[in-house]
Amino acid sequence: MITTLFGFKKDQMRLFTDNGTQIVATKILVEPSIVTRIVTNNRYQLGIGQAKYLPKPQEEQLKKAGVHKKPRFFREIEAEEDEQPLSLGSEIVISDVFQVGDMVTVTGVSKGKGFAGVVRRHGFAGGPKTHGQGDHWRAPGSIGSGTTPGRVYKGKRMAGRLGGETVTIKGLRVIAVDANNHTLTISGLIPGARGGVVKISKII
Repeated sequence: MITTLFGFKKDQMRLFTDNGTQIVATKILVEPSIVTRIVTNNRYQLGIGQAKYLPKPQEEQLKKAGVHKKPRFFREIEAEEDEQPLSLGSEIVISDVFQVGDMVTVTGVSKGKGFAGVVRRHGFAGGPKTHGQGDHWRAPGSIGSGTTPGRVYKGKRMAGRLGGETVTIKGLRVIAVDANNHTLTISGLIPGARGGVVKISKII
């Protein structure tokens, strides 16, 4: 059984349930995925999206698989071993995997925010705002322990690159499945910018 598909983040919105409760939701575009390679008996490579050009090796791989489309991304998924194996060139649509009410886990890459200080990156409070503090309101303060050990410990929270990391959100619920428009609406917010690739895994 296939429990994982890949899609593209579309929009974030707020919805109202029948009893008037407001919830936040995210819409994901999950176009039909094409099996482009059989890695093992229960592991497959899927092609998602649409590309204008592909490297020659990938074009030859698709030609052998009998796939005429040019996927933009290639990702691997794993299926149950006792299930009927998928064939090359077969398509997996959204309704084959997800139904309303399913619990899912979504993984994506968060937005990159560049170099950031400790206040923004780690939520430090900064120094006091009076008594001659000067221009060190957002400074990190002391980072070492003196003569012993005479160095800065590994993993010390300091300024650095913020965002652009793989983030997984658990415990989300499928609110709607639109098979005609290939869209999946789930509760909650997911990482990444619009158009970013996200991995949706059903919790069994």
